[in-house]
Amino acid sequence: MNFTKPIITLATIFAISSCNTSKSTQQKNTSAKTYAEISVKEGGKWNGKKYEGGTFKNISQLRVPDSHTDHSFYIRYEGPGWESNKVGYRLYLDWRNAIDIFGKLTDEMVLPQVGQDGFDSYHNMSDWGADILKVGKGLGIGSIGRMVNNEMLHFREVDSTFTSVKNHADKSVVNVNYFGWQTNGEKTNLQSKLTIFPNERYTKHEIKSTTALDGICTGIVNLYNLPMVQKVSESKKWGYIATYGKQTLFDDNLGMAIFYEINAAEKIYPGAHDHLIQFKPTTNEITFYFLGAWEKEVNGIKTEALFYQYLDENLEKLNKSNKLN
Repeated sequence: MNFTKPIITLATIFAISSCNTSKSTQQKNTSAKTYAEISVKEGGKWNGKKYEGGTFKNISQLRVPDSHTDHSFYIRYEGPGWESNKVGYRLYLDWRNAIDIFGKLTDEMVLPQVGQDGFDSYHNMSDWGADILKVGKGLGIGSIGRMVNNEMLHFREVDSTFTSVKNHADKSVVNVNYFGWQTNGEKTNLQSKLTIFPNERYTKHEIKSTTALDGICTGIVNLYNLPMVQKVSESKKWGYIATYGKQTLFDDNLGMAIFYEINAAEKIYPGAHDHLIQFKPTTNEITFYFLGAWEKEVNGIKTEALFYQYLDENLEKLNKSNKLN
């Protein structure tokens, strides 16, 4: 992974601002089974930390403005989104850095229409589905934080953040580069690559830090006090943590899981808001997979027993080939 920081010129800013990811092409391609996008407002203006006026336009890459924070009304649904024909996800591209889940009632690509009829209209159930996960102060599902002195540190102090999206025939990818993430008096550049595949619920998450920091974590938000299930593969190379039950904003069943490499994990433990996997300090790339399985998705997993059967089948794939994709 390359951490060379882009040189930002006026030409570069113009190119980033005006590069359209061709939403119309995506909408016409009804056979697509994955999609990723980042959409920002243009034609308005910043008023402090809020962006007023303007209309949304899809772009392929973005340097997050220094003015941007949570609820700035600048980025559609507050960050990049990615989806398969099973499920959708979004990343809060601000200090929270949490990953949320879009439950889908269709197997078509829906992100181009999400949040177009009102900034947070996706919190209401619609024909395509809705935002179904309450994140609160947690990590959501599969995002990154750092535990220091029993406190989860998010991304409050970052010199700059860059994101880009790319759609391929066999996958869709979101890249996020955080330059100068400062926690506990230490700085690092952190790269995050999120990849989703056709016919799959899971996202492959690859992270790499330029500094070997202790306390780097991922996790599953635990606002409903559901028990965590943990299992290790026969090879002892991979394991998963998971929860299942009524843990959506609509009081229906959702299963969430993270598959992780045993050798990369330092410990697994309950945090204040999440079930946590803490990684060993390293500058090597760390790969894990996370997923949400909503009972109301098309041909969804309807029971807890079937959910864990599904997880065990994927764990067996990891046991045999060391990858899911």
